[in-house]
Amino acid sequence: MNINCHRTKEMFLSISATGWTNQSITKLRKKTKTMAAAESSIRFSDHTIDKATKAKVTLENYYSNLKTQHCERVQRLAKLEASLKDDSLSTSQKQEKRLQHAQKETEFLRLKRSRLGVEDFEALKVIGRGAFGEVRLVQKKDTGHVYAMKVLRKADMLEKEQVAHVRAERDILVEADHQWVVKMYYSFQDPVNLYLIMEFLPGGDMMTLLMKKDTLSEEFTQFYIGETALAIDSIHKLGFIHRDIKPDNLLLDARGHLKLSDFGLCTGLKKSHRTDFYRDLSQAKPSDFIGTGASSFIFSPMDSKRRAESWKRNRRALAYSTVGTPDYIAPEVFLQTGYGPACDWWSLGVIMYEMLMGYPPFCSDNPQDTYRKVMNWRETLIFPPETPISEEARETIVRFCCEAERRMGSSRGIEELKCVPFFRGVDWEHIRERPAAIPVEVQSIDDTSNFDDFPDVTLEIPSAPLPQDGEILKDWVFINYTFKRFEGLTQRGTPTKK
Repeated sequence: MNINCHRTKEMFLSISATGWTNQSITKLRKKTKTMAAAESSIRFSDHTIDKATKAKVTLENYYSNLKTQHCERVQRLAKLEASLKDDSLSTSQKQEKRLQHAQKETEFLRLKRSRLGVEDFEALKVIGRGAFGEVRLVQKKDTGHVYAMKVLRKADMLEKEQVAHVRAERDILVEADHQWVVKMYYSFQDPVNLYLIMEFLPGGDMMTLLMKKDTLSEEFTQFYIGETALAIDSIHKLGFIHRDIKPDNLLLDARGHLKLSDFGLCTGLKKSHRTDFYRDLSQAKPSDFIGTGASSFIFSPMDSKRRAESWKRNRRALAYSTVGTPDYIAPEVFLQTGYGPACDWWSLGVIMYEMLMGYPPFCSDNPQDTYRKVMNWRETLIFPPETPISEEARETIVRFCCEAERRMGSSRGIEELKCVPFFRGVDWEHIRERPAAIPVEVQSIDDTSNFDDFPDVTLEIPSAPLPQDGEILKDWVFINYTFKRFEGLTQRGTPTKK
């Protein structure tokens, strides 16, 4: 191919010296067609195409990231200048704040170039387990700050085609930097695993709380459903659909307030959040990286006490299984004919029912029966008389668990909920500043008393064998996965180490 390029260059030089004639133009066209035919007959190996695509995407992402970093730096400076418009600050105080900001920016650039790895963290305890990895409580060695480290095995992500899901999770944690979503400080990778370093919320999750309390009062339910609704609305405004809203993914901070977590099934507006995108990456751009129908079913009501006991008996096993539970999934998601943000509001209605009744409305002894109940929700969504709830609560659940096109929250988000009688009295603007419905007891920065024990999981971070000679692990689809948050690298203070 290089020889052909040189010949073309010589031809152009010859033409420029003798002048453009019809004969020379015809000769050039024939030569170009000959070269194109020769090149089209070349067949590159998959390995060569893979390396070429990787090089292309790597270079494009490098310059795309430089542009993004510059924009973020400009935004941080603008935010600082806006805060300095306060007349109570003297000129010297404003100058001091500008100097501190400049020092932080310099520190951020220096630390951003440093390589972050597992060796920078000390593992303290395993606090969670999932289908593709575990969650550990870790402490950063240089600062003493405590985090939750989510470890995902690359080989499992590739084998199960979960690359799109893990990309969506990483992206939403980068973008959703606000009070309703678990904050991610860093993300990085090694040849074996992906790592998400997130804030540690010591209050545990809503699933554990519900198992302890059996049921919640309508007052407590109003508080937790209200906070969850605000969290759902916040990610919808970013263009994301969670798709996996359930008590397991509602975490409690040290004050007992909710935050959304586990965006592994989240889907967004980018191509890189779709599984089919990773089956052909030859046309990838930098911006790409920044069931069946219902069958007939007759519902036979089970005594509510037996249903609650059965649910509690199987609940924790379902939480840690690879299969999971379909109890919270909207019927339109099962149909696979298209769905939107409304599916998250259905899940909220199911959770509200569970808080008041002690079990979700469609729970069964096996996932198949649960699926059939969900698809036949018009007949199976019942309210047993032995567990009475107010008409306002009942009406609210029904408005969540109904057809997608008329589901509450689907058209105007949180604004629709503010007009519902069940949420009368909720201070939507300041709910997070007020005391939580149920206080959380936390003894220390690394208190894990609100989490399950996992004695069968080793504390050491697992590592899979590296690819053997001749084996190609196409893990470069995780390119641009690394992230370091400005606040994380520039925060000061060293908490007491464990």
